[in-house]
Amino acid sequence: MTAVIDASVLVAGFVNAEREGLWARSVLAARWKAGPELVLAETCNVLRRMELSGSISRLESTSHFRDLLQLEFAFFPFAPFAKRIWELRGSLTTYDAWYVAVAEELNCPLFTLDSRLSRAPGTSCEIITLPPIVPEQVVHHAAVRSADE
Repeated sequence: MTAVIDASVLVAGFVNAEREGLWARSVLAARWKAGPELVLAETCNVLRRMELSGSISRLESTSHFRDLLQLEFAFFPFAPFAKRIWELRGSLTTYDAWYVAVAEELNCPLFTLDSRLSRAPGTSCEIITLPPIVPEQVVHHAAVRSADE
């Protein structure tokens, strides 16, 4: 299955060990990946900021950068999507609209951790975000008394 993957999913897949990272890695493993060329620059920029803030080490950021360059990914240039990107300017940034335009053209979903993007009006592609957490069922356990009581 083809999917457009945004930078938030790539970064989470590289650095997040929590729920978001698990979801991102499952998305990345199960699909043929596509996106605007911008995804490389955005992902690199986030890795840079994380390194500078101390969230990840220099070694980790460099390793993730190398992993990024090894991903099998189809990259799409701006010009063929410029008209559609411009049409979406009222509800999306140019950057987000580029992801949407590629997903629309490929007739595939866009995966993102940006839930705001999934609510943007005027898009015609499916935008998939991390599913909400389902509250765990409350389980009442009977107190077990030991033989000493």
